[in-house]
Amino acid sequence: MNRLRRVWLVCGIVSSALYVAMVVFVAAQWAAYSSASQTISELSAIGAPTRSLWLVPGAIYTVLVTVFGFGVRQSAGRNRALQLAGSLIVIYGALGLVWPFAPMHLREVLAAGGSTRSDTMHLVLAAVTVLLMLLAMGVAATALGTLFRWYSIVSLAILFVCGALTFADAPGVSANLPTPWIGVWERINIGVFLLWIVVLAVRLWRAPRSGV
Repeated sequence: MNRLRRVWLVCGIVSSALYVAMVVFVAAQWAAYSSASQTISELSAIGAPTRSLWLVPGAIYTVLVTVFGFGVRQSAGRNRALQLAGSLIVIYGALGLVWPFAPMHLREVLAAGGSTRSDTMHLVLAAVTVLLMLLAMGVAATALGTLFRWYSIVSLAILFVCGALTFADAPGVSANLPTPWIGVWERINIGVFLLWIVVLAVRLWRAPRSGV
């Protein structure tokens, strides 16, 4: 069982690496796309030339990060905080099953009044996803010692700052206005979370039951 647990933990590391590769590769296939001024969601938007390229690796990421959540739970032992963090990661991963059914539209469509229920669902999913990320990080911060706690606190601080900057620029997307830094803020946020997943996986790998 310990060997299987470690395989599940490795899935977390692989999931983060895959997501980075997805963003870099898919963005490179759209010549007009700007990683600095456009959101990652726009790569899979309805009508985007890269939408089909995102779906398969996105599904694989969903499986990997969900399995990682089970690995966190398996590593928790009697540590209830770590059990809860694992469950939150599982839910976060499982939401990936819904994302393909709630894509946003391209900016020009939104600005022309072409928003549909899919766009509303996309915003709701985004909000729930961010909340799950923050909760998982906050709960896990209490479970694995002082060093990991401070690392998680610093990560959360970065998320709050860049999240606020992303939120401030968000209205420009639906209005098809310039958003020169929204892609930067969003990528910092996602990068911080992906790295946190890797650090958590490594931390749990080192002990048979790190949460006990």
